Amino acid sequence: MEITDKKESDINNTQTVADSVDNNNKDAEERQARELKANLHPLKNKFVFWYTRRTPGVRTQTSYEDNIKKIVDFSTVEGFWVCYCHLARPSLLPSPTDLHLFKEGIRPLWEDSANCNGGKWIIRFKKVVSGRFWEDLVLALVGDQLDYGDNICGAVLSIRFNEDILSVWNRNASDHQVCDY
Repeated sequence: MEITDKKESDINNTQTVADSVDNNNKDAEERQARELKANLHPLKNKFVFWYTRRTPGVRTQTSYEDNIKKIVDFSTVEGFWVCYCHLARPSLLPSPTDLHLFKEGIRPLWEDSANCNGGKWIIRFKKVVSGRFWEDLVLALVGDQLDYGDNICGAVLSIRFNEDILSVWNRNASDHQVCDY
């Protein structure tokens, strides 16, 4: 490939990404207009709850992907509360289980294009307090109250036998402004 071909390819890729962002923005604006007409309160982002029940034995990438189940998606405050009120509390979930909350279009997999260059912050908790911290994190994420929220892909609550783990996944692990925050 010649240098001029590479530059043309880079320009085309950049244009494709820009077109995709424009289409996503238009879709979001149309969705928000419909929700406002229905007297609903749209969120900045649409979200999806996912559930994983880990099974014992050898795990492969395929088996992991097969175990991730989409529970529900929502895009309004009202939709969030309908979903959230019906989710099992963390203290009632069996070990080992993962509950994921990610922005729509981002799967809770490192291979997802939004996550592949990212990282995660991890906090380990005693089992008795993790539910409260999970709820606070979910409300902050859904309510767009986190600094650098555009860099956040989602959050995971991992229920384990001796402890629970909260993790926040980000898009860009090399963004020092976000990572050093």
